[in-house]
Amino acid sequence: MTNNSAPLLEVEDVYAGYVKDLNILQGVNFRIAPGELVAVIGPNGAGKSTLAKTIFGLLTPNRGKITFKGEDITPLKSDQIVRRGMSYVPQIANVFPSLTVEENLEMGAFIRTDSWQPLKKKIFTMFPRLADRRRQRAGTLSGGERQMLAMGKTLMLEPSLLLLDEPSAALSPLLVNSVLEQIKAINETGTAIVLVEQNARKALAMADRGYVLDTGRDRVEGPGQDLLNDPKVGELYLGVTTAH
Repeated sequence: MTNNSAPLLEVEDVYAGYVKDLNILQGVNFRIAPGELVAVIGPNGAGKSTLAKTIFGLLTPNRGKITFKGEDITPLKSDQIVRRGMSYVPQIANVFPSLTVEENLEMGAFIRTDSWQPLKKKIFTMFPRLADRRRQRAGTLSGGERQMLAMGKTLMLEPSLLLLDEPSAALSPLLVNSVLEQIKAINETGTAIVLVEQNARKALAMADRGYVLDTGRDRVEGPGQDLLNDPKVGELYLGVTTAH
């Protein structure tokens, strides 16, 4: 769902990295409107996951500014950012393996003070496979089921923005499609989604807009379908060779 209102999140000229004076992100600019689904693609090492971690407060920018819902969140840590309505699903270590599926969802509601039981039922309706395995330990789930649980857990906070870092990594092609369909369904409920994805073609096909990151910079930005059909983007980032 594309929305032309003021950005929900805006990243302005951000430099960030894991080692002092060594920036992975080299002046990235990025924005997402309420309800949008925006894909972030690019080669390995481009800074895609670093961008997601920086937005979520796991890394503090060395330079630049991040605004969420009109508030400067640049210096905030992830626990403070969660309380403002943003959630993040990392690529790995994204569920509690020793807890059951149901317990994982309940852990996802840790900062809520209101009743979240109706929401848990809603998430089980959205992910029927999780409902079937509600008493199963998360560590025994398949890769695709684990990704669904990780997303369901974050939805227990009803975030206005969901950051997904490589949700289809290491999944079979069948499970990739299933997980991406669930992501689209979540977006259609009104949740804005930043989708960092190695499967660039599928991500752009479902996105309102896309960003191509390369060597820590936002090289190209535009509607998902436009980037998908752009010969230059295809040649450089989608593995498409063009006739000369």
